[in-house]
Amino acid sequence: MTNPFLPQMPERLPDGWTAATPTEADVEELIALVAVDKQAITGSSLVQREAIVSESVGRGSWTRRQVLLRDPAGRVRVWARVHDRAAGRTMLEMTIDPDLEDATDTEVARSVYAWEESVAQRIARGRGLGGTQLDASLHEADGRGRRHLEAAGYSHVRTWLQMTRPVIPADDGLLEANLREGVQVRPVARHADRSPVAADLQTVHRMLEDSFADHFNSYRESFPEFLHRLREDPGHRWDLWWIATVEIDGEDVPGGALAATITAPDEQGRRGSYVEYIGVHRLARGRGVAKSLLHAVIADAARRGHDRVTLEVDADSPTGADGLYRALGWELSYRTESWHRDILVPDVDAPVPEPQGDIPDMEA
Repeated sequence: MTNPFLPQMPERLPDGWTAATPTEADVEELIALVAVDKQAITGSSLVQREAIVSESVGRGSWTRRQVLLRDPAGRVRVWARVHDRAAGRTMLEMTIDPDLEDATDTEVARSVYAWEESVAQRIARGRGLGGTQLDASLHEADGRGRRHLEAAGYSHVRTWLQMTRPVIPADDGLLEANLREGVQVRPVARHADRSPVAADLQTVHRMLEDSFADHFNSYRESFPEFLHRLREDPGHRWDLWWIATVEIDGEDVPGGALAATITAPDEQGRRGSYVEYIGVHRLARGRGVAKSLLHAVIADAARRGHDRVTLEVDADSPTGADGLYRALGWELSYRTESWHRDILVPDVDAPVPEPQGDIPDMEA
């Protein structure tokens, strides 16, 4: 059986091109490559340096198989990542130099996507699965990336709204001024050494898993996978995780949770808060839990001196979440797209995990 953990490199590269696994010595070139690619797509070359370090050689690299490609002159022109996100779900990323000639760009992209599919099959085989979903994301302005995905057999399945709300100092009292009767919001509890209480972390995980079970493309993620993935973000802070409780029959029970991070400084050097996840249990919906959690993260951002809170929401959210965000002051910044392709593992008679949420009919 093929060992899924042995290094594997792309095949059929242009003449003179070489492939290797990134090391610490490559980090600066990767940062420069990401900046050039982002500039070409969005008009801004600002990148999150710490996030690139984490993903390439730090904590974030632990669940990724990745490769960088150098042209005949030895210059890094491509960085590809395959993220073992959860059982049956494999996330793909490719950063490619926008200055490549069209023919070379097409040839390299074809080779990289074939490599990513092969690696994803090995990951699925290592998990004892018969297949996996390949999931790639791109910015709405990335026409080149869209062409590559279409050529590789992917389908556009979802659009996501990236939204921003400005924060002012007066927002620090927002939570207390807007709490509804029977709803309380608190940060996850901490021990004397400031480490989080495990039971609270498990409650956050359970609230989010249960809340998203009926949402698009929801996959079960184990508690250790969940913790590792959120902790790999350089902006992770335990004091940005909250639990909301609701009163039912005289007892306070968990009704929702929110996990946020601190974003890297913008062009003016200002930081913000980012809502990684917010979930409200079905039994607690309609009681103001989501508003209370959002007020908590806004008030916290104001106290930290942040100037914004950003988040992502499904453009076709079944709960109409984008309407709530707009009502609370969020505005659209830009859109991103999810592209999927389902693959099987050859000669493996094993189940293929399916998402729990509703997947739209792409022919409709």
